[in-house]
Amino acid sequence: MKRNARKRRTPLAVKAVAASAALALGGGGLLWANFYASAHESANQAGTGNRTKAASNRIVAITCPDVRQRLGTVPPAIQGEIDRELAGLDRQTTAFNQRLAAAGEEQAKDPEFIENSLIQLLQRSRTTVLQRIPVKITQAGGTAPGDLLDLARCTAVPAGQKDTGGQQDSGGQKDGGGQQDGGGGQKGGLGGQAGNGPTAADFVDITKVRPNIRAKAADGRNASTGTFTTRCGVNANKLRNSDNVIVAPGVTNGAHHTHDYVGNQKIDAFSDNGNFLQGTTSCRNKNDKSSYYWPVLRVQDGTQEADHDKLGGGKEGNVGRILTPKQVEIKYVGNRNGKVVPMPQFLRIITGDAKTTTNGLANANANWSCTGFEDRVQLTEQYPVCPRGSNVVRTFAFQSCWDGANVDSANHRSHVAFTDRNGDCANGFKAIPQLTMRLVYKVAPPAIVNGQVKNPYAVDGFPEQLHKPATDHDDFISITTGNLARKIADCVNRGRNCA
Repeated sequence: MKRNARKRRTPLAVKAVAASAALALGGGGLLWANFYASAHESANQAGTGNRTKAASNRIVAITCPDVRQRLGTVPPAIQGEIDRELAGLDRQTTAFNQRLAAAGEEQAKDPEFIENSLIQLLQRSRTTVLQRIPVKITQAGGTAPGDLLDLARCTAVPAGQKDTGGQQDSGGQKDGGGQQDGGGGQKGGLGGQAGNGPTAADFVDITKVRPNIRAKAADGRNASTGTFTTRCGVNANKLRNSDNVIVAPGVTNGAHHTHDYVGNQKIDAFSDNGNFLQGTTSCRNKNDKSSYYWPVLRVQDGTQEADHDKLGGGKEGNVGRILTPKQVEIKYVGNRNGKVVPMPQFLRIITGDAKTTTNGLANANANWSCTGFEDRVQLTEQYPVCPRGSNVVRTFAFQSCWDGANVDSANHRSHVAFTDRNGDCANGFKAIPQLTMRLVYKVAPPAIVNGQVKNPYAVDGFPEQLHKPATDHDDFISITTGNLARKIADCVNRGRNCA
């Protein structure tokens, strides 16, 4: 459809939608000060035809490029400020997805509604932020990416579309782990108690999945073969929030989904290196004040949790009964080819990607299985339906190579890396103890009836990520006292099994 054939919203209607979206932002209203500033041409025009055509279908989400993936080095003095700008972009996308969720009648009446009244306005707002970020980086003495404005463009996701991200690649071995081969995708409809997933196609009977785990490679002569186990509980005290101090410091609800926390008991958006050590810990070893946190798992059975009417919870499509793990295993292991160095104090690591539905699976590290099947089947793109007597298992193997200098980076990824296929750290990185985590849940198997899933379970996530299993991720901040970091490395290097 040509641009001049579109219906145009009246200025009053456009202002009403803008006001609605601004209200949905809550405390972020200042982001809209330059809402009607001229957008970069690529933001207004690129991909317009495809989006207009998609609008004739039922649109289930609006997704925008992940700007964090494009950032290089950010001057440390403004890292927090840039993180808050990026958190503002997430807040904008969330607000417009909330507006979309309430716009069923408008969609039905006007196929152009999503394009004219939501996407174009969101793109203009993103453009304002994306113009500010390079200026701030340059003024602080850094080198800003030159193509950030290309990331202003957002996309309407029609029901039935499998993904909106980059190349799908569920294979690949990470740190000696098994080959990922989840397969499957959305086959129509959106499903989920809150209307944003999961769908029946997001589940698979694990007894019908062929084995996909490759044999582990042999250790080298100089391997660090020990293990160090830390026991920090299962979050029975329900320490939870929807902050993320790593990616959105100083921003309440920066994660837009709820996390379980074990270890350090003083972690929220306003924690920092200056007060991390003041927190108590749930770990038996009181020298382990590290923070271990992950998205909660919920059963969408109609239960209204305490956050059912709050941001991060039901207002952003994260609904249902939160499950407390029946078991949490946290273990540090070594490198199969050499010795490890201690983790530096306050090292931050994020494993997996909360935005794989947008970004594709390049950084996905979700591993789903069932007890009794873990050595045969690991899934990335589907949730397992476990047989009677078997429990759902989420496992994470974190990046185990460190650049030797930085405890964080602009994109919160490039300062750490996985080993290569030979088990070595490349690019001069140093091997550190590899953090591994195993979470076990008792979950009643969801039922698939006439192509619809009843009482599904799913991880919390950003509303536009559709509760896909590949969006699972885990976060960690190394905080230790009593020389514990060195003791962990020494244990692993000496081939001992310590706890």
